[in-house]
Amino acid sequence: MNNSQSYKVKGMHCASCASIIERTVKKVEGVMSVEVNPGTEKAKISFDGGKVTPEILNDKLAPLGYTIYSDSHNMSASDMGMSESEHAGHLGLTQSKSEKLTELKDMKVKVLTAIPLAVISLFIMAWDIGAQLNMLGAMPLVWEEFFHHLLPIMATYILFVVGKPYLLGFYRFLKTGEANMDTLIGLGTSVAFLYSFIVSAFEETLLKDFPNIGATYFDVTIIVITFIAIGKYLETRSKLKTGDAIEKLLNLQAKTAFVIFAGEEKEIPISEVVHKDIIVVKPGSKIPVDGILVNGSSYVDESMVTGEPMPVLKKVGDIVVAGTINTNGTFNFQATKVGGETLLAQIIKMVEDAQNSRAPIQALADKISSIFVPAVLVIAFITLIVWIFFGNLSFGLISFVGVLVIACPCALGLATPTAIIVGVGKGAKEGILIKDAATLEKLHKVDTLVVDKTGTITLGKPTLSDIVNNGDLTQDAFISVIASLESKSEHPIAHAIINYAKEKNIVINNIANFENIEGKGISGVVNGLEYFVGNVKLVNDLGLKFDTIQIEEFTMQGKTPVILAIKEKVLGFVMVSDVVKEESKKMVADLHKLGIKVVMLTGDDEKAAKYIGDLVGVDEVVANVMPKDKLDKIKELQTSGCIVAMAGDGVNDAPALAQADVGIAMGTGTDVAIESAGITLLGGDVSKLAKAIKLSKITMRGIKQNLFWAFIYNIVGIPLAAGLFYPIFGWLLSPVFAGFAMAMSSVSVVSNSLRIKQKKL
Repeated sequence: MNNSQSYKVKGMHCASCASIIERTVKKVEGVMSVEVNPGTEKAKISFDGGKVTPEILNDKLAPLGYTIYSDSHNMSASDMGMSESEHAGHLGLTQSKSEKLTELKDMKVKVLTAIPLAVISLFIMAWDIGAQLNMLGAMPLVWEEFFHHLLPIMATYILFVVGKPYLLGFYRFLKTGEANMDTLIGLGTSVAFLYSFIVSAFEETLLKDFPNIGATYFDVTIIVITFIAIGKYLETRSKLKTGDAIEKLLNLQAKTAFVIFAGEEKEIPISEVVHKDIIVVKPGSKIPVDGILVNGSSYVDESMVTGEPMPVLKKVGDIVVAGTINTNGTFNFQATKVGGETLLAQIIKMVEDAQNSRAPIQALADKISSIFVPAVLVIAFITLIVWIFFGNLSFGLISFVGVLVIACPCALGLATPTAIIVGVGKGAKEGILIKDAATLEKLHKVDTLVVDKTGTITLGKPTLSDIVNNGDLTQDAFISVIASLESKSEHPIAHAIINYAKEKNIVINNIANFENIEGKGISGVVNGLEYFVGNVKLVNDLGLKFDTIQIEEFTMQGKTPVILAIKEKVLGFVMVSDVVKEESKKMVADLHKLGIKVVMLTGDDEKAAKYIGDLVGVDEVVANVMPKDKLDKIKELQTSGCIVAMAGDGVNDAPALAQADVGIAMGTGTDVAIESAGITLLGGDVSKLAKAIKLSKITMRGIKQNLFWAFIYNIVGIPLAAGLFYPIFGWLLSPVFAGFAMAMSSVSVVSNSLRIKQKKL
């Protein structure tokens, strides 16, 4: 039995940790694949349930300092031992939010106790440097003796309390041979501490044989670990913010529902709501699950789904969605989708999956990280040996510690996932659901966008768009007659006219002597007078003279005429059409600003299609196409070297969406086609097309900036710390500055990723 599940990972700090976990888990018989994300600190593992269990995996990982847990996304609040509010605040990172905050609080305590000790050490170091440069006098002997005995005590506390994780990393390396970031820091600071302790303990004996060995590096141990602890604290605090999107989505969920049992309302947790339950929703309440309204009516704020700020009127038979807000009236609805079936649950799942996925650009960083730590260990030992060979143990030790500390691959490992997490989260807030990181990466390369007309450029449903009233009837009476006759018809055009009448509160009267005139229209008596409603053929059959030039102008625009007449004359007509969305023209203009060609495909005739295309400003119109023709057009564009994105309704356009480099589904309401394409635009808002592409470009720019600085930092930092420039320029990097630089590199990468949240789309 094949299982594929997401697990939280405890004990993971960097890309090298992720590499160790992947290598270890892959070796377990029955594991098909494993993907570990250091940004979200999660592992997605596919395995044969008959051969492998999480317990077996933990037996392999525990000696290395790692543990996997079931992803709490699938767990209830009681399962996690959390309150409902804490559960709603769960961020989907390593642990629940409460656990993360507890970890952060513990880190803060250690940082606050370490900072004063680091300040004292910096004071001593600065005085010593000032004295060597003749800028300060020698430190008084009493002070010197005091600090000589104080520094080892402070260093012991810092190394064994604040630096405990790094010591454990060094210990596991000795035990298993697997090295990670903690190994580098633990080895470097332990060597500095041990060397200093030996020199201090046997100072008089050693000075007889080694007169230049008097320097100690307790201050290095103290300051390096403090800087790194501060960096890890700031990094962890920043990473909490990268999960804001998931937190806000989870906070949209209602905690309870009022369900009718035996005629009485009872408040129960939403986890207990089942299909067909009748739920009461009161003013100001969140709708707990998806369902169909069965009693009452109200205006519902659906901005969570559609992005539209105006509440929508919901009446009997309409669909309501979990997480949306009832603004005024009270109504009852029947639950149709509960738990993980609801639209909100699908959105949360999609966002989490996307944040946990890897972009192809991350492959390079992963490959380098897997060999990085062993390579750094080799470089550090070679550096130490070379300096000893040239007779300078002190410089060798400084360089050895400096190389180990500055080369930690944290920044490299965080460069891609943190940007992806923030980018996907920002997209979700904008109503742009991204299926995975690979889609987000591909989207920034797109140079051609193919859009379906119906439902993408246009609303996708017939709408009464024009009224020409040539008779003696008032406008409302004119519409009332047409709507009254059409109320007996099931044609989509009839629905458009009736909906218009209802929106305008126009009376729909009863009719007598209704007759359906095949292929031409209908007739009937309204308020004692016989009327005819239909097309031009019906008017011709009645023998009425009628100027059709105006109608022909409208039909050139793809509109359908509905003519109202009596036996003596034509009273006027209305035009029904699939109206262009207000935002379509702006969407095309925004895409052109991004340098993207827009191609519109439609099954309509060429004249009507060209009219719509010219109206919104697309570059190319392809009319009279069937679904297969759309597929062929995309293949043709790809063959010519274009990187193509296709935007459609996610159902009729499925073959074309699948063929495109990036498929974009125009999701509207609860029938959002989340699984049909790489990207789904909630509410079917085409203005989000340009926003999605811009988001991709911003995110990829952030990733490239992160990777550039992470690589440059290591390319420059390691030779500098090793003392390569010392013979030429006299430059030798102190481990203190190496520790500061290493800590700040990770913080800067996370901070740069968080900048994506502030960018305007």
